[in-house]
Amino acid sequence: MKGLLPADQPREIILKSNETTSSDFGFSSLENLPIEYLLGNSVIVLDKPSGPTSHEVATWVRRILNANRVGHGGTLDPAVTGILPTGVGNATKAMQALLPAGKEYVCLMELHGLVEDDEILRVINEFVGKIYQRPPLRSSVKRVLRVRQVYYIEVLEVKGRLVLFRVGCQAGTYIRKLCFDLGEALSVGASMRELRRTRVGSLREDEHLCSLHDLKDAYHFWKENGEEVELRKYLLPIEFALRHLPSIQVRDSAVDAICHGANLAASGVVSLGTDIQRNELVILSTMKGEAIAIARSTKTSDMIAKAKSGIMAITERVLMERGRYPQMWKKRVSE
Repeated sequence: MKGLLPADQPREIILKSNETTSSDFGFSSLENLPIEYLLGNSVIVLDKPSGPTSHEVATWVRRILNANRVGHGGTLDPAVTGILPTGVGNATKAMQALLPAGKEYVCLMELHGLVEDDEILRVINEFVGKIYQRPPLRSSVKRVLRVRQVYYIEVLEVKGRLVLFRVGCQAGTYIRKLCFDLGEALSVGASMRELRRTRVGSLREDEHLCSLHDLKDAYHFWKENGEEVELRKYLLPIEFALRHLPSIQVRDSAVDAICHGANLAASGVVSLGTDIQRNELVILSTMKGEAIAIARSTKTSDMIAKAKSGIMAITERVLMERGRYPQMWKKRVSE
């Protein structure tokens, strides 16, 4: 569908079991998490400036927040600006889950010759869908031909030989190579002049965008004066970055077992999103909306909703610390 990324897929909720959650444990609200907790478990929608590498920016964030671990999701070339999702502490585990969400860029392309506007629009529209790309020479990945999906391209402005367009695409799509291929198709040649990433899944530049200066000032105000309003605006709960994943909510009694690496059994499912496919990444969450783990589904939504037994999802990355919910399962006694 035009203008939509995979993260925009609407999902309804299937209620499998009528359960209630206890207020005695877990966080009752993700909006009022302790700031000390967020400093070790949060995601920043960082506005990467032109010049430094993504790794350098992540290092600066680690120093600003005095954090043990900081990692980014989706490398941007030094000259490219825009959203660089940055995980702090435990949230670094969630960065890889952003890959299937899709990305959006605004690109300024320069044609090497004049072309009629109608012809530019016609050729650009031919690049929507599956395209073949070989990574450029300076790429860090193996240079093999691969297929990437372009979800939409919207031409924003054409001025002489300059073309400004917005493109939504699959992770791993090279926009510089896309410009080159567009130039070849137009028989004049083309190159990328400027590029900015405006979306990564459900993370948008018009929501919670944070520059390095903003982050440093907010941390300083909190450290010196205890003022946490600005810092809280930039340190987002892990769940914020995982909104694109279909969710399976589990009962309180199953939470701690999953925190210890257990897979999700049918008896632990309370509700789930529609249109889950086999082998799809899902987020296992509590009934309060807290992320427990990233898992891979073993069945479709319909099959999970009807299942009485068996494993519904294989746990891949545990996000929640052990002990937030009480242990309500029996450990195997070793022989």
